[in-house]
Amino acid sequence: MSQDARTHRDEQDRDDPPRGGEPSRALLVVDVQPTFCEGGALGVEGGHAVAQAIAAFADATRGSYDLLVTTQDWHIDPGGHFAVPPAEPDYVDTWPPHGLAGTQEAELHPALADLAADVAVKKGAYAAAYSGFEGVDAQGRELVEILHEAGITAVDVVGIAESHCVRATALDALAAGLSTRVLLDLTVPVTPEQGATARREMAAAGADLLLSTDL
Repeated sequence: MSQDARTHRDEQDRDDPPRGGEPSRALLVVDVQPTFCEGGALGVEGGHAVAQAIAAFADATRGSYDLLVTTQDWHIDPGGHFAVPPAEPDYVDTWPPHGLAGTQEAELHPALADLAADVAVKKGAYAAAYSGFEGVDAQGRELVEILHEAGITAVDVVGIAESHCVRATALDALAAGLSTRVLLDLTVPVTPEQGATARREMAAAGADLLLSTDL
């Protein structure tokens, strides 16, 4: 952590009331974008409802988090990530165009208009990117650096889709040594089967899987 970041954190610690010894925790809102909701290029059933639920949860619990981060697919020219006609997407390694930088579909979902995130991370500009940890903010900082500089030691992960980018983000958070919770009622998979597989993988890696109402 830089000296400036350390000084800023020390000032925050003096100003903020103690939180009973709880870890410094961030809420990671992963890819809640129209492109991944019903009617979008890669719409997931239940996406709009999850976006609304995340907005309500964040509004009610904002004071419980030391940092709120959003991630977005923000594709400019991701190469082989997109299937170019006449090639057909296999929906494993190749996909229809989605999350195109600068389009309305790539913006945050309208339900999050009042979210007031501390940090916005964008990923996948020139290559496939699933995990939020593959993205950078406007200053070019990677997510792991952002969390480290803020003194974050624990994260709650929500967003779309559970089976893909939420899963990848949670696994990378664990790999970075962060205590990781996935709030299952604030995410939705592409299919139930893929969701079940993702939950097994995240749990096996050490993630806590729970409902937001359990907090």
